[in-house]
Amino acid sequence: MSKVSVIVPVYNVEKYIDKCLNSLVNQTLQDIEIIVVNDGSPDNSQKIIDRYVRDYPDKVKSYIKENGGQGSARNFGVGLSSSDFISFVDSDDYIENDMIEKMYNVITRTKCDIVVCGSNVVDDNYNIVSQTFPNNRVFSNKIEKYLFSDVCVWNKMIRKSIVLNSNLEFRNKVWYEDLDYTYKLLNLSDNIEFIDENLYNYLLRDNSTMNNNNINRNLEIFLALDEMISYSKSKNNFNKFYQEIEFLAIDHIFISSVVRVLCTSAKLSTRVKIANKLIKYVKNNFPSYNKNIYKKKLSTSRKIVYYLIKNKLLIFVIVLFKLKRKLKHEGAN
Repeated sequence: MSKVSVIVPVYNVEKYIDKCLNSLVNQTLQDIEIIVVNDGSPDNSQKIIDRYVRDYPDKVKSYIKENGGQGSARNFGVGLSSSDFISFVDSDDYIENDMIEKMYNVITRTKCDIVVCGSNVVDDNYNIVSQTFPNNRVFSNKIEKYLFSDVCVWNKMIRKSIVLNSNLEFRNKVWYEDLDYTYKLLNLSDNIEFIDENLYNYLLRDNSTMNNNNINRNLEIFLALDEMISYSKSKNNFNKFYQEIEFLAIDHIFISSVVRVLCTSAKLSTRVKIANKLIKYVKNNFPSYNKNIYKKKLSTSRKIVYYLIKNKLLIFVIVLFKLKRKLKHEGAN
């Protein structure tokens, strides 16, 4: 049995998957299994996967399934894993060559349920755009650090037993399936540890799921927040985590999703309509959002965006980000 199972969901990433898989087969911890789940990808990704299976037959395992979304592919991979610990790597991303070893050493030494590392956000030229650790937010406890750095699964190593014992699964065929899954992991974990190093490299690309023009799907974040609220109430800890859930709504819906919608190329009227639905959700479900205790931990730039969105100055948000893109383009030239 391998020490760690690394699960890689694949869909339309023929341009990127080679770099991803190369970073996995060259890990300093060699005793790992790499479970690659082709989620019905119509491109040439499988040809690249097949090459890695041929070159690393004892390490890379390939599976093809009918398309069901990233969450479905991850669930499929967990079911096939043979290790006590699991990690998830998105197929257009890549990791530092010692990430798995460092995380494995921490999770086995401390007996924790989850270990979390920092990440780099990189562009198509693999230049670092931003980082999570170190960052400009001040965390007062592990819960804050866990929830307010990266609410995702790809920068974590997880003790598989907490997933299996709770029948925890990703939601299928939806966006934002990470958000409530990561929150549920927090509730199920007795101990969480951190590595304050940026070991995961997240590729920010214009045609990725979270940046395309299918803007109505941004409303699927409501399903994630609804699930978090429902789950907390079922565990009788909604009041305990209310401020944290409210802040996630502010940060991920009120700011990130609204900006993402406004920056698409859809008709202005459509963008404004979807943005207003997002704003309304926060205001209806978290009426005291403006008094949230964590709001002060927003970066200066996000505080500016928050102010504009709170006051529905949406045109100013569009202008602000157009200017930001223009300056970035001029700087690149």
